[in-house]
Amino acid sequence: MDGEISTDAVQELVEADADVRIVDIRDERSFEHSHIPGSENVPFHELSSRIEEFEDAERVVTVCPHGKASVQAANLIGSYEGSADATVESMKGGLEEYGLKYGLVSESSSSEDSTASTESPF
Repeated sequence: MDGEISTDAVQELVEADADVRIVDIRDERSFEHSHIPGSENVPFHELSSRIEEFEDAERVVTVCPHGKASVQAANLIGSYEGSADATVESMKGGLEEYGLKYGLVSESSSSEDSTASTESPF
């Protein structure tokens, strides 16, 4: 793992449409309820069996509710031989902090016509 990244820096990556994989490690239901725009859901319990999906990633940011479990997820992805050249970071402060600052989207919202809600995702 290459360390932690701030919620502000993650928002800059989202706004710039950067080549980054934002990996939300919560369960599918929580992800569908609210998530960072453009993020993907890989529940923590599935991560080890899906690790090969990150083989050619250049940059990966893991996210979770409070920024604790995402550190473990980033360590796991970073230790995988296929992601050795990738920058792998955990989002400090978690979705709680990000959601209150920038808002989260839900699966039921259309990314074209909706704005993100800035309520706590929990």
